[in-house]
Amino acid sequence: MQDELVIAREPPRQTGVIRLLERSNAYAASLYPSESNHMVSLDELEEADASFFVARSGEAILGCAALVGHADGSGEIKRMFVDEAARGIKLGGQLLQTLEDEAVRRGLLILRLETGIRQPEAIGLYRKAGYAEIPAFGNYKPDPLSLFMEKQLRG
Repeated sequence: MQDELVIAREPPRQTGVIRLLERSNAYAASLYPSESNHMVSLDELEEADASFFVARSGEAILGCAALVGHADGSGEIKRMFVDEAARGIKLGGQLLQTLEDEAVRRGLLILRLETGIRQPEAIGLYRKAGYAEIPAFGNYKPDPLSLFMEKQLRG
């Protein structure tokens, strides 16, 4: 019998999660130069304004995603990553829905994100979920390798 998929809020500082984040870092580094990678650190994922979620099947960690809240009432999607072994099971969409539900629960009005132009699957997922392209936001600078997107949320 296959274990059920569970997405739950968990601390990021766990051995298996750290390994997954290291794979995420390596994947991004294989696609983009360091100045175009905008990863948040483990310390930032542990801050009070961050909600970190882990997707598991039994003990196996399949993916993760974080929501970071900002003072202007917006939230930012960070560190969304699905392990290569779990791709194709629509886990990205489930993680995205979890983040949107958390944003609504926290009273955030808008979700934003930065992703790379060499990740068509991620871009397609965000577009299908209603995210639209916007100019660089927050502390980001315009980057020809980055795509910035946002979605208005309903409470």
